[in-house]
Amino acid sequence: MSTLYVTHPSAVEHIVPTGHPERPARMQAVERALEHERFAPLVRCHAPKAETSVVELVHPASFVEALVAASPTEGFFQIDGDTMMSPGTLDTCLHAVGGSNHAVDAVMRGESTNAFVAMRPPGHHAEISRAMGFCLFNHAAIAARHARKAHGASRVALVDWDVHHGNGSQHIFWADRDVMYASTHQMPLFPGTGATGERGDHDTIVNAPLNAFDGSEVFREAFEARILPRLEAFAPDLIVISAGFDAHKLDPLGNIQLDEADFGWATRKLMEVADRHAGGRIVSILEGGYSLDGLGRSVAAHMDALMGR
Repeated sequence: MSTLYVTHPSAVEHIVPTGHPERPARMQAVERALEHERFAPLVRCHAPKAETSVVELVHPASFVEALVAASPTEGFFQIDGDTMMSPGTLDTCLHAVGGSNHAVDAVMRGESTNAFVAMRPPGHHAEISRAMGFCLFNHAAIAARHARKAHGASRVALVDWDVHHGNGSQHIFWADRDVMYASTHQMPLFPGTGATGERGDHDTIVNAPLNAFDGSEVFREAFEARILPRLEAFAPDLIVISAGFDAHKLDPLGNIQLDEADFGWATRKLMEVADRHAGGRIVSILEGGYSLDGLGRSVAAHMDALMGR
């Protein structure tokens, strides 16, 4: 079995103003990291473009239609202070959705053991009817819903280790007993959600907030004490990772002091759960990570783990 790597050239066509951290160079950092010869066995493919109707697995048609109508032909359409659309953004986002669902298809059909989808912008802050925090569509949430609708997955676990809490994913799955959302994140920090008491209607929301300047030991303890036991009890058919790498100590948008080895460790821990309950099935989807050096090193460690190294 193989590890699938999904991306698309359109990922650099989401343009942002100079100085914005969610810049096209992020994709170039990922590509450089995966040029190393040890990643030659990766199965690589371009992300297909999803129809806008696919986005409606999570987001209502009125929201999707409003973003389609707002897509500019030049310059920027400003959604909020951090979130914007350029002429290439909509196409990029639809490839991100299509690529995430394609990875789910490959893993659920047994064509690949696991997969990593590297697209931008991130998605985990996008709520049901609200784009925010650099995010327009919630790719990981759509992928989870796709796994249930297209492949009959009974239970999907969405695990998020981005330094920022995935308020959008939590919002989407708050009342869903068949999708578990689990997150480690810095708190307080944008967007301000993610307290341990936020548990969802069916106790399927699991938050393990970290303090600024917490490092490897605290992160690993939180992961082992709060996230992994709940995953074991949930026994998912598929694990989707919201793989943000901005908890790396080099990242400018957070203060958690992880290094790339921590992401490799967390990946292997999730693989152990997936092996026991989900036939090894994992789909990892890029979220944040704004130090180009930290991002490249973290993606490499993550991929080493997914490939069984």
